[in-house]
Amino acid sequence: MAGEPMQIGEVAARTELSLRTIRQYEDSGLVVPSAASPGGFPLYTDADVSRLMVVRRMKPLGFTLDETRELLLAVDRLTAERAGTDTELGPDERAALLARVRRYEQAAAERVAELRAQLARAEEFADSLRRTRSAAAPV
Repeated sequence: MAGEPMQIGEVAARTELSLRTIRQYEDSGLVVPSAASPGGFPLYTDADVSRLMVVRRMKPLGFTLDETRELLLAVDRLTAERAGTDTELGPDERAALLARVRRYEQAAAERVAELRAQLARAEEFADSLRRTRSAAAPV
């Protein structure tokens, strides 16, 4: 069951994104609030928050906003598809969209592996500093 629409402050707390960042994503069209209060203030749904989390997760992996937009558009098209309606995808379009999502999945896996390798090197360095400090400590 979907929760109540949220104001931007609650969304910021839930996503650990700043208000400014959320507004930037809104201005760039990545995430547009799905609802509005009676006073016209934007309200975000659980689906909007989920979309923000996709953007948030892609950023540290080095994906650009354009790449993020491309992935979100592909996912939107695939999830909006309904057989027998005007949203139904042709086989070639569906295959192209799935291939695009797979490319992003592969790129994300490669970037995660690179980050793990960097982290391992950083941990080795920190350990070597601790060993050096311990060896040099007065007895």
